[in-house]
Amino acid sequence: MTFKELNLLPEILKAVEEMGYEKPTPIQERAIPEAMNGRDVLGVAQTGTGKTAAFSIPILQQIHQNQPEKGRKPIRSLILTPTRELAAQIGDNIKAYGKFLPSKYTVIFGGVGQNPQVNRLRAGVDILVATPGRLLDLMNQGHISLKHVEFFVLDEADRMLDMGFIHDIKKILPKLPQTKQTMFFSATMPPAIVTLTKTLLNNPVSVTVDAVSSAATTVKQEAYHVLKPDKKKLLLHLLKNPEIDQALVFSRTKRGADRLSKILAKANITSGAIHGDKAQGQRERALKGFKDGNLRILVATDIAARGIDIDSLSYVINYDIPNEPETYIHRIGRTGRAGAEGTSISFCDIDERPFVKSIEKLTGKKINFIPNHPFEITDAGIKEYKEMQDSFTKQNEIQMQKRREAKKKARESGNTGGARKSGKRRR
Repeated sequence: MTFKELNLLPEILKAVEEMGYEKPTPIQERAIPEAMNGRDVLGVAQTGTGKTAAFSIPILQQIHQNQPEKGRKPIRSLILTPTRELAAQIGDNIKAYGKFLPSKYTVIFGGVGQNPQVNRLRAGVDILVATPGRLLDLMNQGHISLKHVEFFVLDEADRMLDMGFIHDIKKILPKLPQTKQTMFFSATMPPAIVTLTKTLLNNPVSVTVDAVSSAATTVKQEAYHVLKPDKKKLLLHLLKNPEIDQALVFSRTKRGADRLSKILAKANITSGAIHGDKAQGQRERALKGFKDGNLRILVATDIAARGIDIDSLSYVINYDIPNEPETYIHRIGRTGRAGAEGTSISFCDIDERPFVKSIEKLTGKKINFIPNHPFEITDAGIKEYKEMQDSFTKQNEIQMQKRREAKKKARESGNTGGARKSGKRRR
């Protein structure tokens, strides 16, 4: 099937063709016709499957075909998504697909001033892309009304749950009209998400593409056994390979992402870091630099990376292996997109071996471990590493004991002082 067979508006088809797309992805092929017929949609699909187009194209088409009377535009479509980066990515896609349509959209999220967002809302928009926190904030201030919403999308629902947004969503839902079309997308379906779909969706068409237990078949999965202190050395060693022209490197923590970026900078490797503590401007500059090819490496935490959409990315490096196998699949889904080949490289410390087993159990595939590299784990290395860990633990215990003793002395000193003051008053 081609996009021409989906009965798209000429304006949308022209925009899609300009972007170089000829054939829809499986989720687009199955969801777009149903959504354009007004059906509720439950989409279970891993990242990189093209689900943004699966909901944005039907919304743009239906809004254009049913234009309201002239006047200030009410919000006719609400798209909720968990992160700023993902909201911006969806906005970019709507802009591209709706390039030749008069429909207006805007994106709102926290971490930046609200005035420009409020001004765009006052001018009137057909489609609103929002993160839950900023949406609730502007609703409470009276800047947003959802009573005219005809199309509601909840994207990345499982991440909404992980990030604690489920309560915000439950506050937003009653503000939406009872009669509307709802499209619900999630990479995984934990019990809380299943329950939510039952309250939101009305006789939905279910579209499942590459369930969470599967990784894209175009991604080659490799790993290295390496002790934690040697991971930075292994990373620098691998980056000597000119074939790794760009890579997205995942760090478990924000501090770790910053530390890695500094290590790379010292090695004269252009890099940037994005995570939740970075200002929005910093995140946007780093992401743009990476997309434009000015940065070779982008170091990211899982939540911050959720909005990264780069079709040609060939390498993903798991500097830290996630303890949730589903997160691993989300990560490697950043490469091998749209049928292109990609490579996932994971650094596995001895403490992370159980995580690898969980991943292999979920996917049903063995990860290929590369032997004979310069930083292989040896018995002597393990002994030295464990001695270092024990030493660190003991030092930490000593410091904690000193703090406890200092607090105890401070309390005793305070109590003595209080007793003296009381004695003076009694005399």
